[in-house]
Amino acid sequence: MSLSEGKVRHMTALSNKNGVIAAAAMDQRGSLQKAIASAKGVATDQVTPQMMTEFKTAVTKVLTPHASAILLDPEFGIPAAKARSSNAGLLLAYEESGYDNTKPGRLPDLLPHVSAKRIKDWGANAVKILLYYSPFDDAQVNDIKHAFIERIGAECETHQIPFFLEFVGYDPKGGDEKGLEFAKQKPQVVMGAMEEFSKPQYGVDVLKVEVPINAHFVEGSSVYKGQKAYTRKEALDLFRRAAEVAKKPFIYLSAGVDNAQFVESLNMAAEAGTDYSGVLCGRATWKDGIPIYATKGAKALEDWLSNQGVKNIEAVNAAITPAKPWYRKAGVAQPALA
Repeated sequence: MSLSEGKVRHMTALSNKNGVIAAAAMDQRGSLQKAIASAKGVATDQVTPQMMTEFKTAVTKVLTPHASAILLDPEFGIPAAKARSSNAGLLLAYEESGYDNTKPGRLPDLLPHVSAKRIKDWGANAVKILLYYSPFDDAQVNDIKHAFIERIGAECETHQIPFFLEFVGYDPKGGDEKGLEFAKQKPQVVMGAMEEFSKPQYGVDVLKVEVPINAHFVEGSSVYKGQKAYTRKEALDLFRRAAEVAKKPFIYLSAGVDNAQFVESLNMAAEAGTDYSGVLCGRATWKDGIPIYATKGAKALEDWLSNQGVKNIEAVNAAITPAKPWYRKAGVAQPALA
């Protein structure tokens, strides 16, 4: 299904002049609150909504001049959205805070006061949903998730706003997603999700995906930790195979890794020749600013972001130079880009 004219306009607002999505992500809620609390040495409930908005506003203000768009959340991010640079489009999250979801089946839920229409009315160019997904989970669990995504896809189609689906893999048996064993399973988890949600019934416009490997376990990578799950040649082949499975434009998410690991992963994607269309990169650019904010406040955070945060996002921007325009994979004519 080709993108409608209304969705193409929004996608153009989210892209740079090359048709690549070079977006920053600042929609973390529960995980950010816990991280600030930990750095402050206080209880989580002592991190106020005002502090959350203050942190998000600083990140938005300093980083969006270097991004094509910013992803925020409706709970704390609406005021921050006003601080974004005029060149940056806006995505808003629709789901309840999810990165700390470890319940059986990891079923998603929506923010009760939000709809795709409201997200559009708030001036956003896209709806984003985070979904924990494993093709190896119970079929009934995945059927609930499939229906959930079908409903959101239909809602976005009705209101002519692009639907970005972010899926994060996990081990249904409770294994360590950062460990060696999951690293070996990860390619099949990522590819299974990319194949499933490329199907037309979901109405997904952009797949926001994890890289199909863990660079810590790629022999010879710049961030190799000494345990091998794949050779570099095998890793590059996995990048290619995952790209071939995707029938929709796809972008990579940083999934909480540090900047060096994310940039190395993007370098492998480029070396493999994948046709990915950019990134939505959050914590890899700003997470090291959390303890600075927690101990020294917003001005110190802005100063850090203006130096190291900008260096981090520019390193990502340099790494995605080989990315391909989203409209090619979407099967639409090249739109007029700013």
